[in-house]
Amino acid sequence: MVTALTYFFSAGCVLAMRVPASDSAPDETAGARTVFGDLREGWGYVRRTRWLLASLLFGTVFVLLIIGPLEVLLPFAVRDQLGGGPSEFGLVLAAVGIGGALGALLISSRSLPRRYLTVMTLLWGVGSLPFAVLGFARELWLMMAGAAVVGVTSSAAMVIWGTLLQRRVPDHLRGRIASLDFFVSLLLMPLSMALAGPAGAVFGVTAVFFVAGIGPALISFLVVHFGRMPSDEIANPLDRVRRPAVSPA
Repeated sequence: MVTALTYFFSAGCVLAMRVPASDSAPDETAGARTVFGDLREGWGYVRRTRWLLASLLFGTVFVLLIIGPLEVLLPFAVRDQLGGGPSEFGLVLAAVGIGGALGALLISSRSLPRRYLTVMTLLWGVGSLPFAVLGFARELWLMMAGAAVVGVTSSAAMVIWGTLLQRRVPDHLRGRIASLDFFVSLLLMPLSMALAGPAGAVFGVTAVFFVAGIGPALISFLVVHFGRMPSDEIANPLDRVRRPAVSPA
């Protein structure tokens, strides 16, 4: 009920918005555009932009490795390793959420790091290492701590990613790139959840969580290298420090 009310509130905010009329002449070719043409243009930009392509491909693999264990196997880990039930499971999920809120606040309260592409990728990759803790923790506090760290790092990376979409993607392509981002994020999510159960039954829950924690960390270093992220972020700084002009003596 509360969720439904929030949707009505959001719809009211949209209806209350007043967008000023544009003085520019209408685009006569707009009607000739097709959805597939827009998608082709957006994908062409992604393919030409190395850091963006590398990030989206990494995001696909990250979702494949992480979502299934988190959504499917975590309740079994809480039950079998901690002897817990719904309350303990809820506390672990709450730790993810609290960590996510803290991570977003920490990264957004200061200037973005100079090595923003590298930091973002490693936050997702290396930041997933504590995920392996969920597969062997025998204490609730330890499992909550691992979940909280994953929440901090993944949320901080998401803030940087959202900033990049706003500041490094051209205005006329931003909607298409955002659509591709959502598509990539959801593409392998069902497959991840479908594979998590059988993988846990065959290899064990601990092994699956270990792969979910180690896998993204290893891949993230490859993504940084082959995406040429260090050279790209140096050539395209996001936060330039403006030095005051020195008046002639």
